[in-house]
Amino acid sequence: MLELVKAGGWLMVPIIACSVIALAIIFERLWALQTRRVLPSNLVAKVWALHKNNQLTNVQIDLIRESSPLGRILAAGLLNRMHSREVMKESIEEVGRQVVHELEHYLNTLGTIASISPLLGLLGTVIGMIEVFAAIVGAGVGNPAELAGGISKALITTATGLSVAIPAIIAHRYFGGRVERLVIGMEEEALKMIEIMQGAREKE
Repeated sequence: MLELVKAGGWLMVPIIACSVIALAIIFERLWALQTRRVLPSNLVAKVWALHKNNQLTNVQIDLIRESSPLGRILAAGLLNRMHSREVMKESIEEVGRQVVHELEHYLNTLGTIASISPLLGLLGTVIGMIEVFAAIVGAGVGNPAELAGGISKALITTATGLSVAIPAIIAHRYFGGRVERLVIGMEEEALKMIEIMQGAREKE
């Protein structure tokens, strides 16, 4: 493995750095985007139970806010529960945009790595081929085996860049879809809470 890194030249360093960063982002997002962490079940039911028992104090709302990204969205609406549906929705949407931005954290970096890794590999191959042709100009084609070895070394960076880019693209698309599904789930829960709270307020 070390021989391949040496053979690929100095451009192997940024490609390997990209692979380490991509792997760290993948593991971090797998942990952060778990459904139970972002969209805990029965949170709206818990809020309603607190409301019915007259226990929905500012302290409880703070606890809900700190519990999860969904909790932050619901807490924004709860702080405006005595206002109209429109006011509740606006406050939820404002906080929701911030939450979505946080859920998409590092995904741009992952997408950038997926884009530049094959380009770095291609650059390494081009530089390697230039060196091969420079050797041909200087010494001729007297040793085909040596030339073939030089060409294979030049292709190492492209193969490495693609090996980094392909998993990064897959992970980027997967996490993008996962964030979209979580956002839809949070919207549904927030709308459910609005209807419950406003319905109870109208009955009062």
